[in-house]
Amino acid sequence: MENKFNHKIEKIAVSSIRQFDAEASAIPGIIKLTLGEPDFNTPEHIKAAAKKAIDENQSHYTPNAGIPALRQACAAYFNQKYHLNYQPSQVITTVGATEGIATALQTILNPDDTLIMPTPVFPIYADIAKINGGDVVCVDTSADDFVLTPSRLEQVFAEHPEKNFKVLVLVFPSNPTGVTYNRKQLEALADVCRRHDIWILCDEIYAELTYSGDHTSMAEIMPERTILISGLSKSHAMTGWRIGFVFGPQDFIDQAVKAHQYMVTSSVTSAQYGALEAMEHGQNDSLAMKKEYLKRRDFVKQGLEEAGFTMASPDGAFYLFAKIPAQCGHDSWKFVRTLAKEAKVALIPGASFGPGGEGYVRLSYAASMDNLREAVKRIQAYIKSL
Repeated sequence: MENKFNHKIEKIAVSSIRQFDAEASAIPGIIKLTLGEPDFNTPEHIKAAAKKAIDENQSHYTPNAGIPALRQACAAYFNQKYHLNYQPSQVITTVGATEGIATALQTILNPDDTLIMPTPVFPIYADIAKINGGDVVCVDTSADDFVLTPSRLEQVFAEHPEKNFKVLVLVFPSNPTGVTYNRKQLEALADVCRRHDIWILCDEIYAELTYSGDHTSMAEIMPERTILISGLSKSHAMTGWRIGFVFGPQDFIDQAVKAHQYMVTSSVTSAQYGALEAMEHGQNDSLAMKKEYLKRRDFVKQGLEEAGFTMASPDGAFYLFAKIPAQCGHDSWKFVRTLAKEAKVALIPGASFGPGGEGYVRLSYAASMDNLREAVKRIQAYIKSL
């Protein structure tokens, strides 16, 4: 059979992050600091609400965009935390932020539309864009401390006049760097995007894990052109529940719910009732986790710096993006494989995150302090042995 598979799918690789995590898992005694997986449990009151929903036979379809009470509570929660002005009708409950990203890009991209992607960044956005027939222009931000500047963004438009630019992706706080944007930086980028008449897709899933001041959402600054992606995986330790949210202008939501409907119908009903509890009574659930993550960040950052690593200031999320010491070479894949084999610590190679990532490694400190202490000890010993 010729043309047996979709050529766009054939060109997409399986996540190298997941591949290396599986590879490292086979090493006895390995400490994995690979995935963005909170080591905390979901708060008890959220679990109880989901159990109650199951007991009360809440096992049927919900409206495609989510149960009305959840959409209302979600709008109120985000409006209060981030000074937004969303109506419940401007929210879609998705199967995690990942499905939210897929829904958003499927909704706005036509064939040959171009997505601008500052890198290093989690690779999901580019691959979803390509699956939907879009083109991608990567912008290496490593020379600017991993922040996209307005001048660099303007340069992208000037260098590619033939491109039909449609959307800029911003991920902040960032996976993998932990770097975030302040209000002044966002306002300057918004001005550029208005001039060039493009969307901004903002993945702010780590907003509640911002350490230096309060998180500012692009949806406050430019609501008419912002598609906001968020969810409960990181803030409420609910990765396996697969609850995300897409916010946007009403005309966008009216179209996006179609893509969402034919992709998944709706999110899991009992998980939505757990999410409702999180939105109504879990406004402060992330505070204890955030406090612990900050302790871990400072401990690991100091330990890596003592070993000879350098890194940009990680002001959010739970990652360190560290430059490999010179004596270890520049090949991040070679470094992480050797480290896993000889020191039994698994990190993610910076090359997995696109241009600007080679020569770095990503470390997730969403792990217990016991594991982090031992991992730092092993890394320091390995570097010293060189």
